[in-house]
Amino acid sequence: MTARTMIRLAALTVLAGGVIGVAPGFAQTGTKPNDAQIAHIAYTAGDIDIKNAKLALTKTHNKEVRGFADDMVRDHTAVNEKALALVKKLHVTPEDNPTSQALVKQADAERTKLASLNGAAFDKAYVDNEVAYHKAVDNALETTLIPSAHNAELKGLLQTGLKIFQGHEQHAEQLASSLK
Repeated sequence: MTARTMIRLAALTVLAGGVIGVAPGFAQTGTKPNDAQIAHIAYTAGDIDIKNAKLALTKTHNKEVRGFADDMVRDHTAVNEKALALVKKLHVTPEDNPTSQALVKQADAERTKLASLNGAAFDKAYVDNEVAYHKAVDNALETTLIPSAHNAELKGLLQTGLKIFQGHEQHAEQLASSLK
């Protein structure tokens, strides 16, 4: 593992801590996020992956990385569209919160770093980021977001998303191992 990869993983560990701990605001108060906050966190996490994948589509020339990025755009867009339809049906307004804000801040910084890379260095950094990001989000879904969701339909959508995103994590891990 290179120093750059270790630094990137350390930064993602901070991100994971924010997602898994469900942000300083929730951790400090000892409360769990409500459904409106969970919806916002989940949507934000998907939107981040869509933006990262769109960046990859503009930068990569690697067929496998391009295919992976296409999958990320397609799958995360579909889940986010279902989430928007659900909150509309339930008359719930997704609530911005410290976790969503921390996710966006960290992701914007990481995307800036990725944008400065090209070729194989970009491909490797993008895929490594995807592995770590999916691990963090999948863990947050399993340990915090799904157990905290009260609405059965929201919980079901999160569980479906988790299955899809676990597949993404495995795909990213396979792709990372091929990009040595």
